[in-house]
Amino acid sequence: MNTLLKDLFGAYKFIEGLYAGIRKILVPAKAYSWQTFIYLSVFSWLLSYFATGYIRDIIAFFGWMFLIAGTSWYTTEDPLRVPGTFMPVGAVITGFLVSIFAFGNQKDGVTPTTIVLWPTISALITAIPEFIEGSDTDAKAQIPKPEDRQKIIVLLASCMLLSCWIQFYFVVDNWLEQYPSMQTDSFRRNTFVVRTQEPTKVPQNGIIILNKLQPIVEGQITQTPWSEVEKWLLDAKQRVGSLGGEVIEKNLGKYQEKELWHVEPRVSNTKSGYILDLLSIWTGPSSNPRGYYLKKSCRIEPVAATNKSGNKITVGEIECDRLNKFLAGSPPPQQ
Repeated sequence: MNTLLKDLFGAYKFIEGLYAGIRKILVPAKAYSWQTFIYLSVFSWLLSYFATGYIRDIIAFFGWMFLIAGTSWYTTEDPLRVPGTFMPVGAVITGFLVSIFAFGNQKDGVTPTTIVLWPTISALITAIPEFIEGSDTDAKAQIPKPEDRQKIIVLLASCMLLSCWIQFYFVVDNWLEQYPSMQTDSFRRNTFVVRTQEPTKVPQNGIIILNKLQPIVEGQITQTPWSEVEKWLLDAKQRVGSLGGEVIEKNLGKYQEKELWHVEPRVSNTKSGYILDLLSIWTGPSSNPRGYYLKKSCRIEPVAATNKSGNKITVGEIECDRLNKFLAGSPPPQQ
């Protein structure tokens, strides 16, 4: 019986201590405290949910102000420093909230600008108290001591440099998203670019251009009278260039690099007909100063056929390579 009472008493003490700890956190000792600001921010966001128009924006604005003030107050009461610096962890948290509030949006919340400016804003928040002297009720501006000024400058410069590197990452990442063909050789061996997938050795957009262009060219030549085929080949530069432009616009419209691709033909004679080389040429940045291009070769020959009237005529027949060739350097000159 005594053992049972002791167990019950011990459990009661544990629950009482847990309750006291939670109550100390949730219930402020006085009205002017960080908990009050947090509660005001939650209350403001609840009110903004039921409001509309500019009233909603105003209430949400004050909700953010209360949250930033409450978080900053709580995290600076007993500050934990970032290792190797005098920056409080609370300044990092507050800087993140300020960055989201100032540069985020309702759709995505955290944006690249939010991440880029986060370190710099955190450094500014860390430096501001160094320019203020006194208590919460009696404060005045001051100039930091020389040794403190040095620490502030080093911290601010380091965080600004970190922001620059983060911005550089987003810029390069955007380049590789809008200009994926640059991964082929321009960025493959660069250590400052980290990709989740290994870049391909052949630019996929160049392959897409030729694979989409091939059936269009085949449709214009196959079973066409041989005399018209030869006229088509005489005007191949204009025809293939126009068709290639349409293919690029249709299939590469979502990439900014579409302006850096163009299509050209190369026509040569053979004993039995012609060779038509379709070239998709990259004019963007490349580790090779002469660039690169892809080639798909098609053999065009005359064959005998019978028209609808039963008369024998000569028509064109075209057969293209299944694979594209990836070639470094400038394309051969047009004859």
